[in-house]
Amino acid sequence: MLNKTLRQRAVLDVVRQGSIANQDELQRALRKRGFRVTQATLSRDIRDLNLIKTAAGYALPQGEGAAGLALPPVKRLVREFVLDARPAQNLLVVKTIIGSAQPVAAALDEQEWDEVLGTIAGDDTILIVCPDKEAAKKVAMRIEEMLG
Repeated sequence: MLNKTLRQRAVLDVVRQGSIANQDELQRALRKRGFRVTQATLSRDIRDLNLIKTAAGYALPQGEGAAGLALPPVKRLVREFVLDARPAQNLLVVKTIIGSAQPVAAALDEQEWDEVLGTIAGDDTILIVCPDKEAAKKVAMRIEEMLG
């Protein structure tokens, strides 16, 4: 279920970022994010997410967002996908398994910690920007505690 949630959040993210004309383009965009999906799975995801096909490509229905696709608890995502967290001055570099950085960063963003100014997520790395070294160390300690 977690993989489906992460994959569907990635589908929504891809559709929001730009024009996806067809399922082949969507499948390639997901592959770049580490998701290998069949055409049948992609069709089910499109149906489940209520995506609509327009002349410009796939789109979310008017007024709909990611409702119903809440992320799992941040502690669970960190425990399952984070490999390491290292402070570097006022920054924190968080390594994840491939394809997991974006959902983990989204879950961390939802925490709205005062010590976090923002996050940038790649495929397997998250950069967390903090106001100072002490804040970065505090966030690193929180993540380490979640890792157990």
